[in-house]
Amino acid sequence: MREIAAADIRRAVRDLCIEANHRLPGDVERAVAEAADRETLPLARDIMGDLKENIRAAEELKLPVCQDTGMAVVFADLGQDAHITGGLLSDAVNRGVAAGYTEGRLRCSVVGDPLRRVNTGDNTPAVLHLRLVEGDRLTLTVAPKGFGSENMSRLKMLTPAADRETVINYILETARVAGSNPCPPMVLGVGIGGDFELCALLAKKALCRPLDTPNPDPYYAEMERQALERVNRLGIGPQGFGGLTTALSVAIEAYPTHIAGLPVAVNVGCHVTRHASAVL
Repeated sequence: MREIAAADIRRAVRDLCIEANHRLPGDVERAVAEAADRETLPLARDIMGDLKENIRAAEELKLPVCQDTGMAVVFADLGQDAHITGGLLSDAVNRGVAAGYTEGRLRCSVVGDPLRRVNTGDNTPAVLHLRLVEGDRLTLTVAPKGFGSENMSRLKMLTPAADRETVINYILETARVAGSNPCPPMVLGVGIGGDFELCALLAKKALCRPLDTPNPDPYYAEMERQALERVNRLGIGPQGFGGLTTALSVAIEAYPTHIAGLPVAVNVGCHVTRHASAVL
């Protein structure tokens, strides 16, 4: 049984919160640069150029790439042969988030109660998703989620009579309704199957997949390609001012479901869809 200290988890989460907010994953940065080169409208090209410069400046100056540094979503894949010592995993994660956001001077946006709305002052609690896996390691992914995009996300319980085209149309409708609100170009994470809550989790996890990595199932990979092409035909464009790039990616994650249902969730990400990972 391998031991992992809670203090090490706290430090790792702290560092990941800062890293994720200062530096975009390489695949997202490349997708923004490639989209900038494809744009033909002068305004769209200028906006994409500004987004590229913002990404570069954030990393160089060690500043947040967006002023909304998000609610901290933490995915923890814990090997079943590992044992956490010196405290609870949830406490270590929340202490790491608190340290990352206060010491890193990141905007604290979490309120302690959804209706009474008093800011907690340190961006805790985080949203923690724990999964037991093989091995003796702990893989942590911190994905700060801003709410300009999160607020445009949707979930629908379709009937089993719905088909692939129905799902693609729902993705399109979600992007159309979102418009300029999520600071496009968007990244769209789509969860299909499971039940009410699992399809939403699948959609969130889809946002953490590299943009240049299609679904391993050719059926869903082709569905992703078609959905992205059709979303970009909407013409919403960078920041909603028109252009070829309404979305950088559509990523689909699927799971078995009940014979009587077809849950679908679309989690909308902005052009700074952020995440950073570490293995302990």
